[in-house]
Amino acid sequence: MNHEHHRRQEPFWRSRTSLALLGFAAVAAFFLLSEHRAHLLGALPFVLVALCPLLHLFGHGGHRHTRGPEDKP
Repeated sequence: MNHEHHRRQEPFWRSRTSLALLGFAAVAAFFLLSEHRAHLLGALPFVLVALCPLLHLFGHGGHRHTRGPEDKP
């Protein structure tokens, strides 16, 4: 008889390695944001202005006035 007991493998995000990686990523994100906050906040108005045309094109579908499947009579 062959009695092999397989230990149930836990998901990666619950392992010790992923928790350590998540901790290092949190520390790195904190220092990155704290050191570059002035640059990020200074560029925010320009990013919002740059997003306007993109949202206009992609949000409205480029103003194609075609009827969708829900608008059929």
